[in-house]
Amino acid sequence: WQGFLPQPLLVKTAKTGWREVWKVLMSELAPQSKDGDYVRPSYGFRGKIGSAQYPATAGRYHLYTGNACPWCQRVLLVKAIRGISERSLPHTVLIDDPTKASRGGWAFGDSPERMDPVFGARDLREVYEACNPGYSGRCTAPLMVDKETKTVVCNESEDLVRMLNEAELRDSMEFDVDLYPPALRDKIDEANGWIYKQLNNGVYRCGFATTQEGYNRAIADVTNAMDRLETILGESRFVVGDKVTEADVRLLPTITRFDAVYHSFFKCTTRRVESLPNLKGWLQDMYTIPGVRDTLDIGAAAKSYYSNLFPLNPGGIVPKVP
Repeated sequence: WQGFLPQPLLVKTAKTGWREVWKVLMSELAPQSKDGDYVRPSYGFRGKIGSAQYPATAGRYHLYTGNACPWCQRVLLVKAIRGISERSLPHTVLIDDPTKASRGGWAFGDSPERMDPVFGARDLREVYEACNPGYSGRCTAPLMVDKETKTVVCNESEDLVRMLNEAELRDSMEFDVDLYPPALRDKIDEANGWIYKQLNNGVYRCGFATTQEGYNRAIADVTNAMDRLETILGESRFVVGDKVTEADVRLLPTITRFDAVYHSFFKCTTRRVESLPNLKGWLQDMYTIPGVRDTLDIGAAAKSYYSNLFPLNPGGIVPKVP
């Protein structure tokens, strides 16, 4: 090539070409605003366990989750903290492999525990299709289905977190935990709002930004949120007081992935959990709660991010997890 094109022109042409291809790939991976900001899609199935349509009956529902997904982990955290057993709410962990999935990235594995026990589907698209013939929307997890009516109950993690706290699906009262107590609801809602905007979604806004300006807005939010949490957790054990609440559940998946994935891969480089003693201490406290550690395999999650988000890492190199 150097025999035909001057080096400056070759470099400029290659960079321009790759940038345009990258923008097309990113538009498929992560919807963007006109300013280059990542815009998280909304979800269409928002039924509620405990309603007339979906009564709170243990064993009636099935949950599909993926290890890499932070939105899935928050649902598993509620299940673990409230002591909802596999008998009461069985769940299947999907594999994150876009080469096996016919739409999106979630598929079922070959081992018995990774197969679909409800529909015998090969991937999550087939589950959506079985529940809603002709379905053409996004095939996302977490997903809860009603095994009795073969319908989708809900695919919005925020709703699932709330309903699993409210609906009585437990077969034991050993873990009598209310993650959304009436006396703290205003404070929890306030914390959820800024934690979601600035941190839960903020790290994705950093990683999926397609303009420098979009990234600058996102990294400012992430930095401010990390500093704010460090201050709050220097004054209280948990986000809104001395007991675990929904605010902690919604924060934990982001913090557990932060140093291993978001700091480098999503360019959230201004802070590290390791360097924030109060936030690090809170993370260690959360991991002492029975069942919490089992909701995430961080090594496998990091591998999934670096391997499957091709537009952000074309070479597929997976770094060592700290």
